[in-house]
Formats: sequence, structure tokens, C-alpha cells
Amino acid sequence: MDKPVCLIDTASDGKLFVQQSAMQLLEQIQQPVVVVAVVGLYRTGKSYLMNRLAGKPTGFALGSTIESKTKGIWMWCVPHPTKAGTTLVLLDTEGLGDVDKGDSKHDTNIFCLAVLLSSTLVYNSRGTIDNRAVEELQYVTELTDCIKVKAKSSDEDVDDSNDFVKFFPSFIWAVRDFTLERKIDGKDATENDYLEFALKLKHGTSKKVMEHNLPRECIQKFFPSRTCFTFPFPTAPENVSRLESLDPADLSSEFLEVTERFCKFVFEKSEVKKLKDGYTVTGRVLGHLANTYVDTISSGAVPCLENAVIAMAMIENEAAVKEGLEVYQSGMEKLKSSFPLELEVVSSEHQRLSSMATQTFMARSFRDTDGKHLKSLEEKVNTLFDGYLCQNEQASKKRCEDLLSSLSATMTEKLKQGLYAKSGGYDLFCKDLEDIVKKYNSQTNKEVKAESVLEEFLKRKSVDSKAILQADKKLTEKEKKIKEETEKAALLEQEIKAKEETQRQLLEKMEAERRSNEERMRQMKEKMDEEMRLQREEAQRAMDSKLREQAALLEKGFQEKADRMSQEMEEFKRQNTEAESNRAREFAELLENSNKRHEESMALMMKQHSEQMKALQQQMSRRSSGICCIM
Repeated sequence: MDKPVCLIDTASDGKLFVQQSAMQLLEQIQQPVVVVAVVGLYRTGKSYLMNRLAGKPTGFALGSTIESKTKGIWMWCVPHPTKAGTTLVLLDTEGLGDVDKGDSKHDTNIFCLAVLLSSTLVYNSRGTIDNRAVEELQYVTELTDCIKVKAKSSDEDVDDSNDFVKFFPSFIWAVRDFTLERKIDGKDATENDYLEFALKLKHGTSKKVMEHNLPRECIQKFFPSRTCFTFPFPTAPENVSRLESLDPADLSSEFLEVTERFCKFVFEKSEVKKLKDGYTVTGRVLGHLANTYVDTISSGAVPCLENAVIAMAMIENEAAVKEGLEVYQSGMEKLKSSFPLELEVVSSEHQRLSSMATQTFMARSFRDTDGKHLKSLEEKVNTLFDGYLCQNEQASKKRCEDLLSSLSATMTEKLKQGLYAKSGGYDLFCKDLEDIVKKYNSQTNKEVKAESVLEEFLKRKSVDSKAILQADKKLTEKEKKIKEETEKAALLEQEIKAKEETQRQLLEKMEAERRSNEERMRQMKEKMDEEMRLQREEAQRAMDSKLREQAALLEKGFQEKADRMSQEMEEFKRQNTEAESNRAREFAELLENSNKRHEESMALMMKQHSEQMKALQQQMSRRSSGICCIM
């Protein structure tokens, strides 16, 4: 993108909506995304920082008047400067507290969306981090009412804000036009020391103390990490209105130094955006997320992380099935141009492409806990496999039929000329037929339909054979009876050979499907292990953050709050252990059901073919008995 575009806009009725043109741009981004959003009061210079992160002097609109320039949320997607294969998505939000809007709910929604969509949230303010500045960050205290982690029934009013730290972005406070000395108790302090001092809690339970502590507690509790940058005035007051067009020489060296440190920190420390359970967000997924959250807010409901993940899982898993199927079908269509082929070749390619289809599915899918979509892919692949086997058989059948037609051309001509309609003609016919069969067998030993096509050919020729046999005056009636029964036995034997070959091919196909299923389950196990690892890492990051906060509380003498945090962490551990056990059980059930389904399918097919073979063997036995009786 060479310039920013509007991602989320406001309709005439005041409701937010996602611009479809921006959705189309995000749809094209298959890479993981690092999402940096900036929020803050209007006219505090947010857009300048975002332009610097984009590596451009201009892009996001900079206003030089008291009016807010940015409306809604604007987006700029650029290649990440330090992380290969990653896209940096910059979100510049509408300034908060614009008196022209007169709608605090609108500001809360914008702030809420910035939190939900970003992996790093930059809060931009001016002057100092004093009590007024913290109070202006009132939106953070409203997040418990504006965001839910878990889906619950409407009559449940449970505070799940303890889980925010697992999914919220890292937090950067950018203080603009900072003029104070950074000293605490007369000693020089770092920017982060300054932030921690500003977020220091007060002891007591009075209303005033509670109001003082609430926003500070929220910042400490909700965000997994926090960092501060203090920017001095960039230039002389008369030049601020044209900041984007100024030469670097006209800007304060201290301002440029902080800006450079800020950008470097964002590039190095901002993580790829992830959903609940550690699923990596691509541009495409980010677009769907924005749509889901905006639709939820516009409907008057509260955005829920779990519901968003479920919605994303449905969209992505259906798309993953489609992509996997396309990989399989594309490969098999190339193979189809070489039909007919040996069954072993077709089965081997099926297994390879089925594995590739599963890999493609696994790369995009997530939270397919009941295996419904993986099963759908399996069934569709097997249906296609059956279709390609049928097409290969049809190609083989045509080749065999063409070969027999060519080999039997002389016999056909002799039949037309009546050369077999004479004494001894039957033996001559049988010899010619035997020669045809020998030549045919030598040339079709690898054809999948060789035996069945030969069976049909011999059945057709048996009509001519019977006529020739009855007309042959050289043979006695008894000899004719014996030869007739012998021919029937030979036809039955060929029928059995055709059925045996069909059964062998069935077994080969079943073996191919068994190996494909094993490979599918192996990949599913890898996927589950990876998801479990991401969940554990997600939980550990949240636990580390909670432990740091607890240590800070103990250091500052907030024993009661620290004790409550211990209880929260124990419950947190219990929930994570339970979730991990449930996931392992779900996979075990998935594996068991898949194996059971395959075993039942194979057993049914084997039973049907065994019954057919048994019936043919019985017919063969009766034919042999008939010949013995005549003799």
C-alpha cells in the first residue's frame, strides 16, 4: 500500500462499519501481521508517529487546527522493516474527546476496537502523566463492560477481566511535548520508572482513593507489558503546523532521538497479532476480525473474544477444506492426463496428494476440536479418489477393448467368411481364441481392467462358440456336451479371476486409505501438540505478568491485593490444566472415531466381496461336478 485507507468508518446513523475496499486489501495479505494502533486525545500528534513507523514523511493526515483530522480508524499496511515474511499494519484512530462529536460511547468503541485489533497499543498524550492524564484514559476502566473473553448466557454477569492479560496488546505510553525533568525523589529516573511512578497506587479504601487507583490498576492488570517514551517539543511553536514538511535539520535533535528509539522499540518488540489459543493472525483474518467486532458493536452487543474465535474458526476451517481440496484435485488432474495407469501408481499419488491436502488444511485451520472439518476434507478427497479410480478404469477398459478388437480382427473376418463352419471348425476356433488370449495377456498384464474386459470378450465369443460347436459334425454329442461344460467352466474361471483382481484392487485401495488416514492422524497430532504448546506459552506469559504485578504489590505494601492475586493465579492454573486435559481427551476421541469409521468401512467391503467370491467358488465346484458326471 502506498498510502493509508479507511478501515472503519461511521455511517450517517452514527454506527460504525468496515470499508469493503479495505477488507479486499487485507484479504490479499496471507502473511502474519504485527498490528500497531495509536489512540489518544485529538490533536496530540498521533498521525506523525504512525507516518514515522511507516517510514514515510506523509501518509496519515496531520491536522494543524483544533479540528480532528482522522475519522474512524485508518489503516496502512507496509512490509515489516525487521521481520521477514511479516506485514506491519498501522492503525491510526480518530482522536478521543473531540467536542464536535459529543458522543463518549463512540470514543469508547474506537478505543475498544484498537485494543481488540492490535498487538501493540500506543496511547498518545501531551504534557505529563499526571492524575488528569490518567483520568483522561478513562476508556481503559470501561473495557470490562465493553469486552468479554468467554461466551456466557445473558443472565450471567461474571467478570472475566482477569483473562485480559492473555489476549491484550502490549502498552506504550507516548508522552508528547514533555518538558519536565525526569526525577523521582531527587534522583534521575528512566522513562519506564516515570511511568511506574505515575501508575503508583494509593493505600486506603475511600471513594477518592478507589477512583485514583482504578485506571492505574486496569493498566497494570490488563496489559502484559507497558513501556513509556517521553518526547520533547519537536520544533519551534510556529513550525508545528507544518511538521510533516519540515527538514530533519529543523527538528529538535532530542525529539528525533526519542522518535528513533520509539520506532526501533516498536519494530523489535511488537509481536505478531494472535488470537485466543495462540492462533497467528494474517491480514485476511484481521479483516474478518474487524468485521466481526464492528458488526457486534453496531448491533449493541458486547464483543466477545471466544465468539470471535469461533466465528474465525468457522470461516478459516471452511476455507482450509476448500484449499486442501484444490491442492489434491490440481495434482490428480495432472495425473489424469496419463491415464490409464497401474493402480499402485494412482494409489501412491493419491497418498502423496492427500498428505499435501491435509498439510494445507492444517496450515490454515484452527480449533477444529471435533475434527468435523478434517473429516469433511477426508470424505471429499475419498470421493474424488473414487472418481479418479473410475476414470482410470474407464481409460484402461477402452485401451483393453481396443487391443482385443485389433487382436480379434482376423477371427472376426473368418467368422464373416464362414471359415469355422465346417468339420473341425470348433477346434480351429478354440485355437485362434487361445492365441488371442495369450497375446492379450502378454500386453495387458498391468492394466486394471484387463481381466474384466477379457471376461466380457469371452462371454461374447461364447455365443459364436456355441453355434460353431453345434455345427461341427466331427464331434459326437457326448464330446459336444463335455466341451460345452468345459467352456462354461473356463468362462467361470475367468469370471473368478476378474473378481479376484477386483478384490485385490479393493485391498490395495483400502491399504492406501489406511495409510492416508494414519498420515492424517499424525498431522492432526502434530497440530494438537502445537496448539497445546501455544496455549501453554500464552498462559505462561499471562502468569509471568501476574507474578510481576504481585511482586510489585508486595513491594509497595499492598498485602491484601497480593493475596487476592494469589487466589486468582491458582484459579488461572486450574482452568488452564482443565483446558489442556479436555483438549487431549477430545483428540483421543477424534482418533478413536476416525479409526473406528475406517475399520467399519473396510470390514463391510471385505464382507461383500468375500460373499461374492464364495458364491463364485460354489458355481465353479458345480461346473466341475457337471463335467465329471458327463464323462
